Amino acid sequence: MKKLLFLALIATAMTACKQDNKAQDAALEQQRDSLNQIIAQKDNEINDVIGMLNDIDEGFRQITEAQGRVAVAQTGEGTSPETRIRENMQFIQSTMQQNRELINKLRKQLRESTINGDQLKRTIDNLTAELEDKDQQLRALRAELEAKEIHIAELDETIAGLSEDVSALKSENTAKAETIQTQDKQLHTAWFVFGTKKELKEQNILKDGKVLQQNFNKDYFTKIDIRVDKEIKLYSRDAEMLTAHPTDSYTLQRDANKQYVLRITNPNRFWSTSKYLVILVK
Repeated sequence: MKKLLFLALIATAMTACKQDNKAQDAALEQQRDSLNQIIAQKDNEINDVIGMLNDIDEGFRQITEAQGRVAVAQTGEGTSPETRIRENMQFIQSTMQQNRELINKLRKQLRESTINGDQLKRTIDNLTAELEDKDQQLRALRAELEAKEIHIAELDETIAGLSEDVSALKSENTAKAETIQTQDKQLHTAWFVFGTKKELKEQNILKDGKVLQQNFNKDYFTKIDIRVDKEIKLYSRDAEMLTAHPTDSYTLQRDANKQYVLRITNPNRFWSTSKYLVILVK
């Protein structure tokens, strides 16, 4: 009887192990599927971006060739130079339009892409620089044609459209730079105050033995850049930290006049707990 009971227990344990193994296998299979989907999505994004970059590069190459044909036509080689100039200018216009559309599509895709942002920003910067360079070349070409009294309406439209695109790209990059600068400044901004118990109470900074409760006077604080301001003179021989900051991120030392000076040795760690610093002095 005992032997049968023992065998039954072994069989039950083996069944439970098999069920656990199946559950683990199913979970691993689901993780592999998810990872494969993520990899496939990123591969598709990269392939799309590379394809558009190749198309844009080919467009600029063809435009450069067309500019060369216009230069040859101006020398009078062959027949009907004005006709050939007009045809090449039309080609330049249509190719420029295609490049503009591809660049706009690329810019939109880059904003929504999961590909590394720094690489995409450099791509936009390079395309902007190439557009500006092409803009200058086409302006010089138009000046040459006008000097020879060859007026091409298509070229005027191309120049106008290109200038708008360059202006739009510059405005977008400027706006992004300003946003980044503002965010960076906010990220590295902190506020400090030191004062007597009476002064801190008057500004609601210290209330019922607690600091920074509701309705404290934020204008009473001094704003600093934590990357630059790492030393705060307290002008007092008695100082007590009222806000919590990691003790290994600062020192409180006396100067030659026996007055305390706060030296922040690890700014990122010091300000990680709070961007407000309150010190009680006497």
